[in-house]
Amino acid sequence: MKKEEIKEEQEKELDTPVDTPTVEDEELEGTENDNLENDANSSEEVDLNTQLEEANEKCAELNDKNLRLMAEFDNFRKRTLKEKSDLIKSGGENVLKEMLPLIDDFERAIQSMENSKDAEAVKEGLDLIYNKFLKFLSNHSVKPIETIGEKFDDELHEAVSLFPTEDEEQKGKIIDCMEKGYTLNDKVIRFPKVIVGE
Repeated sequence: MKKEEIKEEQEKELDTPVDTPTVEDEELEGTENDNLENDANSSEEVDLNTQLEEANEKCAELNDKNLRLMAEFDNFRKRTLKEKSDLIKSGGENVLKEMLPLIDDFERAIQSMENSKDAEAVKEGLDLIYNKFLKFLSNHSVKPIETIGEKFDDELHEAVSLFPTEDEEQKGKIIDCMEKGYTLNDKVIRFPKVIVGE
């Protein structure tokens, strides 16, 4: 009996071997591997999508900042141009306001010349106005250029004519000034017209 029992057991073992995988087991293992690969791929896709979204957000933010900076710069440029234009239009306003009292003085002088018979008083009044005007120019850094007796300098003077002279010291020097010249902050704003000894 023992032989028969052993045979049955062997047949049972042969019918369903424990170590040998069946087709169903292989399919299950294949789907599990596919699921693991799909999970890995999907997690990589999620990471890439997240990174792409972050990059797009950062790009949009930088683009917005760039547009704002461009708008601010454009506003700054327009404001600066407007301020320059206003300065050019009204830059001389203060100087002209300070000249108005001089004009008033000249008008009073003209009226007094019509009514006055004293030429000395009129001359004295004109001298006062002239000195007041020179002081005004000096306050605004306008200074006359020294000419007579100075050596001729083509950077500072404009020669109108040459005058022959026998004195050696007068040669190359200014003998007479036809029209005064002026500087503003050491820049020549009008060249003096002079006669130079030759």
